[in-house]
Amino acid sequence: MLKPILTEEQLAQISFWLKNCSHFVLCAHISPDGDAIGSCLGLASFLRGLGKEVTVVMPNHFPEFLHWMKGTDEILLADRDTEQVELAFQEAEVVCCLDFNDLGRIEELGEIARKSHADFWLIDHHLDPGDFCKVTVSYPLMSSTCELVFRIIYQLGGFGCMTKEAAEAIYCGMCTDTGGFTYNSNNSEIFLIISLLLQKGIDKDLIYRKIYNNYSVDRIHLMGFVLYEKLQVLEDFHASFFTLERKELKHFHFTKGDAEGLVNIPLTIKGMKLSISLREDTEKDRILVSLRSVDDFPCNKMAEEFFNGGGHKNAAGGRLDCDMEEAISITKKAIYTYEYLLVDKK
Repeated sequence: MLKPILTEEQLAQISFWLKNCSHFVLCAHISPDGDAIGSCLGLASFLRGLGKEVTVVMPNHFPEFLHWMKGTDEILLADRDTEQVELAFQEAEVVCCLDFNDLGRIEELGEIARKSHADFWLIDHHLDPGDFCKVTVSYPLMSSTCELVFRIIYQLGGFGCMTKEAAEAIYCGMCTDTGGFTYNSNNSEIFLIISLLLQKGIDKDLIYRKIYNNYSVDRIHLMGFVLYEKLQVLEDFHASFFTLERKELKHFHFTKGDAEGLVNIPLTIKGMKLSISLREDTEKDRILVSLRSVDDFPCNKMAEEFFNGGGHKNAAGGRLDCDMEEAISITKKAIYTYEYLLVDKK
């Protein structure tokens, strides 16, 4: 049996919504990943099974390698389907915020959300959730928001009606947010959840291939370029970083998702503790920052201190409103500042 995560008060409020409310909007963070998409689709399937009218909204486009999941073709994009999104939030009785902890994380969509008169429900596993929801289900130690969604559905007695497609979406999010269950996944109950998802008939090996073995030739060439031309390794600090400028992305016919996972590769170098990616945004004048680490190095603290971001201990992100030269300078300063955690003690 899984340990319940909803308090009696939360359970009572959610049960009230499920009994009395008909219109739900589900949304997730900017540049949605597997956990954002999977958690929304998994919860949407559960709510629709109860006869609810559900609209799933994302702030902007999500990677092509996630489009195989059932329901992705019905997702509204706030930067494209603005009028439909505004109407959905006007009609919503409950807005479910998944995989983000503050309305600022959904940028322009946050302004639309603030105008809604709906009750807000947060389901998230990031640190320091904002105080903007009637019900806040926040567990930073959980592997993913998809794990939380599964546990909520399970506690509400909905597992028996879970569809194979919903199980696939939830597994996808759990898989991507743990790097294929290679980090933040030592809780034994995670594998109990996987065994339950397998009972729904999912093919976890096929899902893995759809996520990780589904790249274009251009993406493979981009990866080679990063590793051979752009990677800078600070061996004494057991750290590395690489940059990607807009002109380079254009050369490799970059599409959203092509940079997914690149920041993890330098961690395969023996003794490497920290990897940082600096990529020029193709849509706005800013640098998108991704950080990955191993063991006890706190990516999230570095992201907060230097990159206007945050996240988890071993996986975090942020952004810089500057040019690449200054971004490199800030990155080096961040690495030097954390020398005491990166350099081996003699």
